[in-house]
Amino acid sequence: MIVVTGATGTLGAPLVRGLRERGVPTRAISRTTASPEPGIQWVTADLDDMSTLVAAYADADAVFLVTPVHPRMARFARNVIEAAVRGGNRPRIVLLAAAGLDQNVRGVRFLNAHAEGLAALRASDLPYTVLAPNGFFQNLLTMAGAIRAGTLAAPAGDAAISFVDARDVADVAAHVLTTDGHDRATYTLTGPQSLTHAEIAGQLGAVAGSTVRYSALSPEQARDQLTAAGLDPWRVDGLIELYGFYASGHAAAVSDDIERLLGRAPRSLAEFAADHRQAFTPWVKQ
Repeated sequence: MIVVTGATGTLGAPLVRGLRERGVPTRAISRTTASPEPGIQWVTADLDDMSTLVAAYADADAVFLVTPVHPRMARFARNVIEAAVRGGNRPRIVLLAAAGLDQNVRGVRFLNAHAEGLAALRASDLPYTVLAPNGFFQNLLTMAGAIRAGTLAAPAGDAAISFVDARDVADVAAHVLTTDGHDRATYTLTGPQSLTHAEIAGQLGAVAGSTVRYSALSPEQARDQLTAAGLDPWRVDGLIELYGFYASGHAAAVSDDIERLLGRAPRSLAEFAADHRQAFTPWVKQ
């Protein structure tokens, strides 16, 4: 039995599909009730409520652990790990963290929360594997309106970042969850190349048949835009910290871990953009 945390999310949804295609018994955990699917056991649980988690992770053989971006995300990870321990099966935990954990990063709350989760996992003495991407191409979809209007704005400076397609990370997760030989391994998951935001804008524009320009925001400008978009202050501050990490050049390295694990190259930005052409093309009716 493989238990997938965050089963309706950007990463969890394709992972559940991949496990179903493999015919693997899968329990999908979500905060809300999902539509039944053949071969998938859906369970409603709250990562902040141990009374729901113990039953959700009972008898698990492997667990995919991803926590939402939230002030209590480190606590959520600890709760899942405790529930897995109490389940009695000593399941292998596949933890989604972030590239950069080995850099002893200070002042980036998202990375610090992942580090706390990893520390709790090590203390549990459960077998584990860490998947560590820098960020997903899919995050660009949250900026699709501005991109259609011709602007990709971010406080990333001119640093290159090795983003990855979340579908590739889900494929790696499915592989690691269903095969042996990954104990205590950390896999850095990136796309095939590292790109600046100006290069990302250019490639999006080429696929959409339009001109997209990169606007390099200052942290203050980014804070104003994110606040105006309705994000809560904790998340706004966290994104500013993360982009500062990117802008300092800490997320530029490209890894071959996806190709080694899956036997194929990771999807490129151009492939991702082509698959989501409608979202980025100005003249397509949304």
